Order: sequence, then C-alpha cells, then structure tokens
Amino acid sequence: MQRETVCRGEVTAYLSLIFILLITFIGGIMESASIQLAKNYRRADANRAMESVFAEYQKELLDEYDLFALDGSYETGSYGEQNIQERLSYYGAGNMEHKVERIQFLTDRGCSGFCEQAAAYIEHRYGIDIMKDMLGMTSVWGQQEEKAEVYAREERSCQEHLDGLLSEQGGELPEEGNPIAYAGQLKRSPLLTLVMPKDKAVSEKQIESGDVLSGREKNTGYGEFSDVAEEPGNLSSLVLGEYLLEHFSKFTDTECTGALDYELEYILAGKASDKENLEAVAGKLLLLRFVPNYTYIQTDSEMKAEAESMALALCTLLAVPAITEAAAQGILLAWAYGESIMDIRSLLKGSRVPLVKTKESWQLQLSKLLTLGTEEDRSEGRDEVNGLDYSEYLRMLLFLAKKETASLRALDIIEQNLRKVHGQAYFRADLCICRLETRSVCNLRRGIRYQFKTYYGYR
Repeated sequence: MQRETVCRGEVTAYLSLIFILLITFIGGIMESASIQLAKNYRRADANRAMESVFAEYQKELLDEYDLFALDGSYETGSYGEQNIQERLSYYGAGNMEHKVERIQFLTDRGCSGFCEQAAAYIEHRYGIDIMKDMLGMTSVWGQQEEKAEVYAREERSCQEHLDGLLSEQGGELPEEGNPIAYAGQLKRSPLLTLVMPKDKAVSEKQIESGDVLSGREKNTGYGEFSDVAEEPGNLSSLVLGEYLLEHFSKFTDTECTGALDYELEYILAGKASDKENLEAVAGKLLLLRFVPNYTYIQTDSEMKAEAESMALALCTLLAVPAITEAAAQGILLAWAYGESIMDIRSLLKGSRVPLVKTKESWQLQLSKLLTLGTEEDRSEGRDEVNGLDYSEYLRMLLFLAKKETASLRALDIIEQNLRKVHGQAYFRADLCICRLETRSVCNLRRGIRYQFKTYYGYR
C-alpha cells in the first residue's frame, strides 16, 4: 500500500513536470507568434507607408512622358533624406526609425531608370516582337555609318591626289563649269540655306545651355540595384529611340509648344538653339545619305561616262590621263554630294527618300549640280512612295547615337518643358526618385528591437 502511494506520487510529479513543460512550450509558441505578428504589423505599416509615398508621383511627368518618378524635393528644388522620413511617418510608419539604404534617381547609372521605364512603355504599347522585326535593319544602319567615314576619307584622298597631280603639271582646273570646285563652295555654305523648304522658317527658340541637366553637376543616388534592375539587351537602343520618337517633337511636326520646337534634333545634337540643332542633324543626314548615293553612282555606267566626259572637257589643256581620271572621280563625289542635298530637301519637306537609290529615284542631273543654291534652283526634291520619311531617318540616327547621351538630353527637354510650359520652376530630373530601399528599426516590447528593409521601385 505504501509502495503504491509512492508510485502514485512519482507519477503525479512526473505529470506535473510534463504539464509545466507543455505550458511553457505553449507559452513560448504564443509569445513567438505574438512577436512575429507584431513584426508583420510593423512590416505592413512600412510597406503601406512606402507605397503611399511612391503614390505621390510627379503627375505631369506621367501625363506628358509616361514616366513614373517621385519628386524627392517635394517642390522645393532641394533633396533631403528627411523628406522621405517625414512622408513615411505621415503615412503610418512614424513609430520607427528610418534610414535610406539605397536610392536611385532617374539620372543615375547612365539614366538607367529612365531607359527602363521607356522600354517598359514601348513593350506594353507595341509588344517586343515588333522591335525584334526592326532589329534586322540596324546592321545596315551601322554599316552606313562606317562607310560614311570611309567615303569621307576617300573624298579627301581623291582631292589631295588631284591637287598633287595638278601641282606637278603646274596647272589648275577652270572654276567655271567645274562641279568639283562648286561642290567645295556648297560645303562652305550654311547647310540650311541649301536644304530648307522655301515655305518654312527656322524656329528661333533657344535655351540657356548652363541651365540644362547635362550642363550642371547632378545629384546622385547610392547603393546598387543589380538584384532588381534589368540588364540592357540588344534591343535597348532601338526601343529607346522608338520612345523618343513618340514623345518628342521634330522639325516636320506642325504644332510644337515646348521650350524648343526641334526636340529630337536637340537630343541628337545637344546645341542651345533650334537652328543649330537642325543644321547639325541635317549634316548627319547628309553624310548618311551620301553613302548610298555614292555607292550607286559607282555602278551606273551612263553617269560615270557623263562624269568622264565633263572631266575630259575640264582637262583639255592639261592632256594628262591621270588628271582626267582623278577629275572624273572628283566629279562623281561632287555629284553624289549634290544628290544628298536634294535628299535632305525632300526629307525636310515631309517627302520620302529611298534607302538605296536606283536610276528612277535619282533626282539630280549633273548639269543642275552647278545651279544648286542659286536663284535658278527651284527644285525641292521628289517624294518616292517606297522611301523613308524624316522620322524614319531620325530613327536611324537615334539608334546610332550614344544611349546615355541621348537619355540625358531627353531629360534636359523634359526638365525644360516642365519648368517653362507647366510652371514647375523647382523641377529637377536628378531629384526624381525611381527606386528606394529603407532600413527601419522599431521597438516591439520588453526591449525587443526589430529591424527590416523595405523596397519599392517603379517599373
């Protein structure tokens, strides 16, 4: 009996210990769950506050350019981390300490935030397959740019060779009726006087070069976002160009209300005035068009024969075959240059020019080359149904341009337009936040401190 009582006592003590352990375990689980729940609440508060802060995006930037960005200056023109902290507290995360761990502005890392949003817009609007279909043409554009440099060197070499031969013979070609000399005069003339449509005046708008984003020291973010940012692909330059063509004005547009009328030309040239930008882009197009024109003229036997006949007439008194051959080549170069001027006239008028010339699409007769830019010159260029218009040639130039430079100049225009057209004098693109990560620290209870990170980025 006594033994049985002892056993019962041992069992009771054992069960009591198990019960205590069980209660402790349950209490621990409940405490852990309670702490985790408190953490979740704090995280939810921070996430909600962060989303609310980024919901204060710059409205005009979205309406005009389809870009999301948070004005980090809050209409003061000056960025401070306390701006973000105060807004987080205002939206319900005020019982925490916040520190910005990583931040990216639109202009950081070669304007990658701007480029990514531009790519996302084009992909959403048109689909990436359309861009891939166009990608096949980009190799042709690149080849034209390379050939333009080669032909420019060839032209200089041809002229130097001809000058050397003439110097050896102690003679010179006559000025009158000489396409080579006349082409030299054309190249020294202001290009716009040769290519501008007669019924259209050049815009006189200009901006202060020292007041633009690309001309001043920029605010920069810190921290890498390689874990969330997308790497640029082969399509990036083409997609950016498509975005720029859709959102910025050009010479052939009828209504322009921005700080500059020729915005795409500014993106390509970066000059302070519309006139300078248009002349620079016309020069780029002239060089681009010279390549297929000179390539074609070298294959046309009739045109080569005509050039040789004129060279022979110019070199009659010298009677040196080498000089005649060099002069014929110089005439072909001058003729291709004159045809390129005609092409630019067509483009600026709104007409189309084929990428590759044929006998039917060639515009300029050799005899008419000597009247280009004179009162007798009344031709404004033809419109070829199967050709490309001014926008499509700008697409080529935008693809060939440096992506970072084009992006920065596009933000120049955006900044100028928001300031001058929309009256937001405080706006600065290098203060526009597109990605942000904060580290938050909060007290839960009984001295428990919890820290966590919160990230948000526009995409």
